[in-house]
Amino acid sequence: MNTLPERAGTVIIGGGLIGTSIACHLAETGENTVLLERSTLGSGSSAATAHVARTYFPGDPCTGSLAVRSLRAYHSFTARTATSLGLRRVGFLVLFDEEEQVRTFKADHDAQREAGVDVSLLTPAEALALNPLIDERSIVAAAWSPEAYDCDPSAVVRGYATAARAAGARVVTHTPVTAISSAGRVTTPAGDILAGTIVCAAGPWSREVASMAGIDLPVDTYPVELLLTGLPSTPVGALPMTLHATTGLRIRAWNDRVLVGMGRPRPGEGRTAWLTRVARQLGTLYPALDGIGLHRGWSGAFDATPDNTALIGAHHARPFLWAAGFSGQGLCQAPAAGEIIRDLVVNGRARQGGSALRTSSGS
Repeated sequence: MNTLPERAGTVIIGGGLIGTSIACHLAETGENTVLLERSTLGSGSSAATAHVARTYFPGDPCTGSLAVRSLRAYHSFTARTATSLGLRRVGFLVLFDEEEQVRTFKADHDAQREAGVDVSLLTPAEALALNPLIDERSIVAAAWSPEAYDCDPSAVVRGYATAARAAGARVVTHTPVTAISSAGRVTTPAGDILAGTIVCAAGPWSREVASMAGIDLPVDTYPVELLLTGLPSTPVGALPMTLHATTGLRIRAWNDRVLVGMGRPRPGEGRTAWLTRVARQLGTLYPALDGIGLHRGWSGAFDATPDNTALIGAHHARPFLWAAGFSGQGLCQAPAAGEIIRDLVVNGRARQGGSALRTSSGS
């Protein structure tokens, strides 16, 4: 059984991408840091991603600014943690099939560039050159952001956890939190810790954890499933991650197959009906994949806020902080989230770096 210290400067609840990043950044300042994970590291929403770190988020330059900041950290990650992320540029392509989507892109473009996001508008022919599976007639334009990389989330978690331990943090797994007192006492089956500060980075369990401290975080949990196609009749080659703006269908090359995702079933829609809808949309956008089999790849649960923008902030009167609601995009924002929480804990403020930053304060 894990033995826990009686006290800690900061206790972080959650050992995924966000929690391990926070633990590393805090421990490197000399903060007495303990991370508690209910299962194994990276076993929650961190394990259910498409393995792409990107910087372009349509209509959301704030998230883009955090992703740009995070990508810089990933490029120096191996030197910092001695852990390779296997970064390989794949690019990110967003398909527009409505002129209104193009107008929205143009209106948003200056803000995206100010946030440091490299993105441009392409013609259908230019999009086809990047992803030859596209039915060129089905789109009116596309957005292209080259700064998107294949990135192993398990390596990110492993690297941050290793660096956190090397800096003095205690990283404790298989230790769920069962209660949090108003005095900052964190209760687990392995014992209690009196924390000077508590940070909730529990992903899909963030609302439950925050409620133990009497705080209501507007973070909900929803299931997600990624699918793998059967073996295509001809090799698909290197494909960018490609998102259909209208339906949310996204694909990327995955070894000799194609990885596919499209949100979740609608209310009242069963999995079989959802799979039929995904297959129909896949065949419409990518005729070469029409009729190809779809199989379960992996599944999990994501944490999301009502507007799908992560919450990073602190209670106005208590030493309780959170980084939650990343909607499956924690890989793109984990380094920046760790830096922000570090600054909030150590300095009582977040360094914004000249970009817009959405933080939150609880009641």
